Amino acid sequence: MANRTYSFEVRRRSTAPPWKLFELETDGANWSRWARPLVMHSSWERRGEPEDGGIGAIRKVGAWPLFMREQTTGYEPPDRHVYTFAGAAPVRDYHAEVLLSPDGSGGTLLCWRATFTEAVPGSGPLAKLVLHAAVRFLATRLVAAAERG
Repeated sequence: MANRTYSFEVRRRSTAPPWKLFELETDGANWSRWARPLVMHSSWERRGEPEDGGIGAIRKVGAWPLFMREQTTGYEPPDRHVYTFAGAAPVRDYHAEVLLSPDGSGGTLLCWRATFTEAVPGSGPLAKLVLHAAVRFLATRLVAAAERG
């Protein structure tokens, strides 16, 4: 039985401008300020180019003993951030993209989508459930933080 590929997408609307959401989402060292209780610790494992959160950056986020390392592979301020899991992960070939579009009234349309391949045959549905729930939570917290200023 071959390992299957899964995908999901989360959409949110914010009254904050795209640059504000982009700034918060790509600042890996400060996720613990807005993404608690899911992210109790956040730091840079490696800084990117041309900005800290740019290409090659690796942010370490989570809560002990479960940390995820996410490496930036696409960095286009203030519209698009792409990342993959770096190091050990519960899935293979995880690829996420955060798209931020002006909504015409000064706010932002957020689209956070991801794809991955199950690491163990049959584990995909549970992995999708957990990852989708985590991204829904993070997208909601990101919007709230951006709107607070």
